[in-house]
Amino acid sequence: MTFFDLARKNAWRKPLRTLLLMVSIAVAFLIYGLTASFVNGTQGAAGASDDLLGVTAAGGRSQPLPMAAMSRIAADPDVAAVGYVARLRGFVDVEKNVVAVSAADPDRLMAVNGKELGLTPALIEAVGQGRDRVLVGRALAEAQGWTVGQRVTVTAFDTPRQDGGRDWRFEIAGIFAGENAATDTYFMIARYDYVNAARARGKDSVDAFVVRPRPGVSPGELAARIDTLFANSATPTRTQSEKQFLEAFLRQYADIGLIVNLVVGAAFVTLLMIVVNTMVFAVRERTFEIGVLKTLGFSRRGIMALVLGETLFVFAVGGGIGLALAKLATTLTGPALGLVFSMPVLLKALVLIALLGLATGSLPAFNAMRTPIVKAFRTR
Repeated sequence: MTFFDLARKNAWRKPLRTLLLMVSIAVAFLIYGLTASFVNGTQGAAGASDDLLGVTAAGGRSQPLPMAAMSRIAADPDVAAVGYVARLRGFVDVEKNVVAVSAADPDRLMAVNGKELGLTPALIEAVGQGRDRVLVGRALAEAQGWTVGQRVTVTAFDTPRQDGGRDWRFEIAGIFAGENAATDTYFMIARYDYVNAARARGKDSVDAFVVRPRPGVSPGELAARIDTLFANSATPTRTQSEKQFLEAFLRQYADIGLIVNLVVGAAFVTLLMIVVNTMVFAVRERTFEIGVLKTLGFSRRGIMALVLGETLFVFAVGGGIGLALAKLATTLTGPALGLVFSMPVLLKALVLIALLGLATGSLPAFNAMRTPIVKAFRTR
């Protein structure tokens, strides 16, 4: 019998107790996997760019910027490309089914961040064949069950048309998938000329400009220079990287990272107390057997390693199940909810499994190591 076989058989000495421990560990790591994936997705840890800059009004997102400002930004020699976007929020069929529409110039969008969005020349050509055509992100298309060629109607919340209505009708020209799984694709890309001509107010204005610096140019320095350019204008600006913008937007509502850390920390502390208490009693039940092992020649370190191996086995199985469930959940619902189960999340979870396994097994392992053979035999 190998060392691993002995540790595994000790762990399954009482199957119901071991199974309950594994379930508790699986639930804790399921919570960790989902919350870490949420932070990873919403705060842009995996998908947001530090190089791509967003220029918005200093007064907030509700204040539009004039289209004329684009030429002043593009005149900077360190700007490789500049685009713009006007946002339209509405719903499809029912008010709870909210969708976002970004009205932009497709060619400029392709030049600025086409690679990140997964845009191709074929998609740009398709959307250019009709003013009411749109590109739909894969996450949104899968959630809604939309296909290419289908016509959809978005009822806007705050962007009325010149005719007094709020229904915007589009034809799906293509579906973009994003550069990777971390890319947000839960929105539509419409043509700015169509939206701008038909809307009742806010003509020739945008919600933000998107700027790509030239290679080797510091994004921070370029951002400061753009803001200085408009500091004394009627519409001063605030320029941030995509990652900074997402984090600042979430902090308006709450410190998501702190809340998640508190929730995960509470789950792991509770888990630590339960498993330590259970393992202490489990090892105490085997005091006589530990005495026999020492009599057969097992060293003090060998006994300690055996108990630690047992706790690591329980944590590895339970944590693995929890992480597998978290990965499955993010695969099925992640695109719609913004959950990204990335490699850093997995690696951190594996480190936590090892640390918690060693922490919970250290006390019972130390007690077993110090138990004298004579005292162990007196328990029988």
